[in-house]
Amino acid sequence: MSELRIIAGQWRGRRITVPESGVRPTADRVREAWMSILQPHIPDAYVLDLCAGSGALGLECLSRGATHCDFVEQSPKVAKVLQSNIAALKAEAVSTVHLKDAVQFSLHLTSHISHLAVQGRQYQVALADPPYSSPVAEQLATIWLQHPFSDIFCIEHAASLSLPDPESDASVDRRRYGDTAITIYRPPS
Repeated sequence: MSELRIIAGQWRGRRITVPESGVRPTADRVREAWMSILQPHIPDAYVLDLCAGSGALGLECLSRGATHCDFVEQSPKVAKVLQSNIAALKAEAVSTVHLKDAVQFSLHLTSHISHLAVQGRQYQVALADPPYSSPVAEQLATIWLQHPFSDIFCIEHAASLSLPDPESDASVDRRRYGDTAITIYRPPS
């Protein structure tokens, strides 16, 4: 198994394991740029890491001061590595791993948005790094655009893929890093 490092925060330089089962971790330079964009939103945030894989994105947010991260991963084998990474950083108290499909989890969220807001568990930051070869990035973007489940939603995808534009006053920001792109959605102000 390969490893990658946490870039900043309390776990800066610590290494986590990348599962061998087809997980494509976000490159360090892309993750660093992504976290720099999100940094103002991370402290004290509730974070959702969809298609979590190794957990690098959510763990990076926790390292930088997020309050809690819900990790969603559908593969039991990959989720086992994710739980091991959380344990290695002693982050169990601020992490929850959901063994679920990211699209189904998001659809479930949209049906409970008012309940989440009442509980104070609405997500400030949501992240997704789905497989480039799947339609999941487009599906998640469409779900969020119809029912925003976070204050900011960032999706990593192939640069050749154009995710949907908002039909409302929501804003979209696209950044390209070689063959990788990040699309950032924010609800209307």
